[in-house]
Amino acid sequence: MKITWFGHSCFRIETGNSVLLIDPYLKGNPSFENSGVSWEEATKGVTHVALTHGHDDHIGDAAEICKLRGATLFAVFELAMHINSKGAEKLEPMNTGGTVRSTDFDLTFTQALHSSSSNGVYLGNPCGIVLRTREEKTLYHMGDTDVFSDMEHINELYKPTIGIVPIGDRFTMGAKSAAYACKKFFNFSTIIPCHYGTFPLLDQTADAFVAEMAGHNVVVPKIGEVVTV
Repeated sequence: MKITWFGHSCFRIETGNSVLLIDPYLKGNPSFENSGVSWEEATKGVTHVALTHGHDDHIGDAAEICKLRGATLFAVFELAMHINSKGAEKLEPMNTGGTVRSTDFDLTFTQALHSSSSNGVYLGNPCGIVLRTREEKTLYHMGDTDVFSDMEHINELYKPTIGIVPIGDRFTMGAKSAAYACKKFFNFSTIIPCHYGTFPLLDQTADAFVAEMAGHNVVVPKIGEVVTV
């Protein structure tokens, strides 16, 4: 499995013959736009797009990518219909707890404690994503969330070994609570922080989280850098 971070909560996951883009906030994302990575490079070969929730800094370019690349969209029902109205054609509408199986992976939506809307339009439940691949790798992208006790059940059910964790504070967990969630509920072998540094209101670096997670394998990639797990 290859994982590439494009800033904020956007990750490209390559597994088998599939390329999944999670929360494709690229255009308008200052972290991505200042990285030197091109939009064409980031979206090349994308076969699937998955959205954790309906805020604009997560929806991003989902409709455009789905139209241009012919990608299939995974999203909570209300959000899937919203992106469909923008031109996405291949849809896998879902909701919390549901799983959809594809050739190279199974994708499950889990609980997340957040909100979900765009321009005042309600767009369904916010979610996290569990991705179980045919490579026998299991990844948990927490989405935007606070820590919650049912993370214990997510770990028991799916046993994720790769964690993508929001750490930027104000709108999600900060360094201390994110580290608590990782250490309390999971046995991740690889932890990748996200949702920081994009805007002035967020924590600007992952340093505090790395310090809180001393002794654990926290990988802080540069934007566009491929992490192989």
